[in-house]
Formats: sequence, structure tokens, C-alpha cells
Amino acid sequence: MEPANTPPSGTHPAGATLMVVVGDGTRRIVGRVPDRGADLALVDLLARTALLARRAGGRLAVRGASAQLRGLLDLAGLAELLADQERGEAEVGKALGVDEVVQAGDRPV
Repeated sequence: MEPANTPPSGTHPAGATLMVVVGDGTRRIVGRVPDRGADLALVDLLARTALLARRAGGRLAVRGASAQLRGLLDLAGLAELLADQERGEAEVGKALGVDEVVQAGDRPV
């Protein structure tokens, strides 16, 4: 029998999952954020936690964030905290930059 405070096996409580991702790609769940409404205090807490993870050689990833939390993270410039599939166009491991260099004398294609 499971303790009263834990959900039944195989189920997850509503809300975002916080994971620390280390250099080799290993992910470890370090906490959950309930869906009680996101605010700037939560964004501040996530930013500080991300800083601690970075100092330890990893990174914080937030999976299953509500639309409100995703919007606040984006507004605060912390969209990189969203897990890979939630980021949209920019994905982890995909370098954003120049795909092709054009020289001044090149003819148009």
C-alpha cells in the first residue's frame, strides 16, 4: 500500500515536472510544480534553481508547464528552461546561426 501523499503508481499529479539534465543527457526529476497558477515568485524560484543547476554542471528543464507558466518564462527571457518538446522552433542541440556564407561576388541562385 502506498502512502496517502503519493499518487498511485503510473500516474502523475497535474503540473510541471522539474528535471536536471547533466552533460551526458541523463535526466533526473528533482521536483514538481502544481498547477495552482504561475506567478513571478515561481519564475524567480525557477531562475534561481536553474542557476544552481548550471553551477553544478547541469541544466534545469521544465516539462509539462501550463500555458501561463510558459508565457511567464518566455516574458522573463527564460524560455530555455522549457523541455525540448515544449520550446517550439528552437530545440536543444540545434545551433541557431548561419547556415550558409555568402561572398560579395557570388551570383544569385
